[in-house]
Amino acid sequence: MTRGMIARWTLAAGLLGAIAWALLNHGHLDPAALEDGLRATGGWAPLVFLLLYAAGTVLFLPGSLFALVGGVLFGPVWGSVLNLGAATLGATLAFLVARYVAADWVAQRSGGRLKRIVEGVEAEGWRFVALVRLVPLFPFNLLNYALGLTRIRLDHYVLASLVCMAPGAVAFTWLGHAGREIATGSETAVRSGLLALALLAATALLPRLLRRVRGTAAASGDPVWIEAADLQGMDPGGATVVDVRSPAEFTGALGHIPGSINLPLDTLQERLGELSSDKERRLVMVCKTDKRSAKAATWLRRAGCGHVAVLRGGMEEWNRLGFPTARENAR
Repeated sequence: MTRGMIARWTLAAGLLGAIAWALLNHGHLDPAALEDGLRATGGWAPLVFLLLYAAGTVLFLPGSLFALVGGVLFGPVWGSVLNLGAATLGATLAFLVARYVAADWVAQRSGGRLKRIVEGVEAEGWRFVALVRLVPLFPFNLLNYALGLTRIRLDHYVLASLVCMAPGAVAFTWLGHAGREIATGSETAVRSGLLALALLAATALLPRLLRRVRGTAAASGDPVWIEAADLQGMDPGGATVVDVRSPAEFTGALGHIPGSINLPLDTLQERLGELSSDKERRLVMVCKTDKRSAKAATWLRRAGCGHVAVLRGGMEEWNRLGFPTARENAR
């Protein structure tokens, strides 16, 4: 067993032990005691709070409890900033731990339906992260680890998480702040309470709005995009790359993606039946930028292809990022 494997197993064992202890004892976590302890740290309270909240996220402790305490201690503005920062930090740490410990193992052993699910998540990239942050289908803490087992880019994960967790962070912060004002008899208690309820209602309605918007976009034929980095990181055979440029462009200065097939746009309509015969087949459409490939994707979806994506930025973006190209004749 190599040193790297020993380190991974040691980290995994230690983390599992810490999570088990936290889950067994989280019932003893007293918000009032947490608040008093943080007040006792004086000027260090914001930093201590941020670190405790992040650690709690890694250890599956309820983030809502920390968020409410953050609203009580630091007010609606700084409480929101600290809550969002701590939740993002904790989510990122869990993501990195899962990637370091088990991502390679999962990639080597996943197959069949699981492999298709993972590849689908990776193809959507930051869009999938945004969706699951806004639509709480899965437990937040567990989701952080699960996403770390995919090849979603770290910067996409962090930015999408930061932006899409903001509504919930603000809502819970205001709820904690309103609770403090009600307890102290503040004149602004009613206003703060109503604002907190409005924010919670908006957070609850946001997933429905997102689903409606996504459904409208799909019905209108808007393209499904895939980033060049996500396509490059996909396992070979995960998708069929179809280049719709002319044969001269296919073998020209920009080259083409290795393994791709060349079906020029002006001949694509004649071969729609060939591409749409396998409804489960994943297709990625490519051109110089993404104009012709978006049009091709629209034709294919109308022909019944359910898994069609467009490479955002086309071969210009692929070359700009320095990914490998080929220039042999079209096959």
